Amino acid sequence: MPLDIEFAKNPEPRCPVVLLLDTSGSMSGDRIDELNAGLAVFKQEVQRDTTASLRVEVAIITFDSYVNLIQDFVTIDNFYPPQLTTTGMTAMGQGIELALNEVENRKAIYKSNGIQYYQPWVFLITDGGPSDSWQSAAQRVSQATANGKISFYAVGVQGADMNILGQIDPEPLMLQGLQFQEMFRWLSDSMKRVSSSKVGGGQTALPPISKWAQTNT
Repeated sequence: MPLDIEFAKNPEPRCPVVLLLDTSGSMSGDRIDELNAGLAVFKQEVQRDTTASLRVEVAIITFDSYVNLIQDFVTIDNFYPPQLTTTGMTAMGQGIELALNEVENRKAIYKSNGIQYYQPWVFLITDGGPSDSWQSAAQRVSQATANGKISFYAVGVQGADMNILGQIDPEPLMLQGLQFQEMFRWLSDSMKRVSSSKVGGGQTALPPISKWAQTNT
């Protein structure tokens, strides 16, 4: 459906979230299985909420040796969770750059169609460290978050380089074991809260992370 028609049919404010997912070789086995299961949970949980189902838009970018936009922004009814597979290295820096570019592009589309939007989220999940240059991406994240342009969350799976993640996100989270499904329940609950709030209404209180993560302190 052309975007102008889509926005005419559903003129609700949009709550965009980019899932920036590590699909490098080290994520194979139970990790990628649980990540895929978590994506299915995210769709189910958001779809249950009438407001969130109209307002939350999800995009997926994967990074291994290459970076791929495998799902452009769609509302949850048009989101079909992929079955991700693993291979290669960890081009995290390029992945972050693409995520930030996609967010800016989407905001421009909202503006040109007269659609209000909430502060976009970028939600990074990785179990390693970048195999490419990441410093300029980290600087862009720092500037965008400082200017209120995005909310950025970095989640480390066991084995992640939390030192580097801490230079990208000052408060990275550490996943407890393989609690991917709990993490995506938290993300869907957060999206429900944000999407039911007033656009531009300030910070929304989010659910506790204690069921699935701990802060890296």
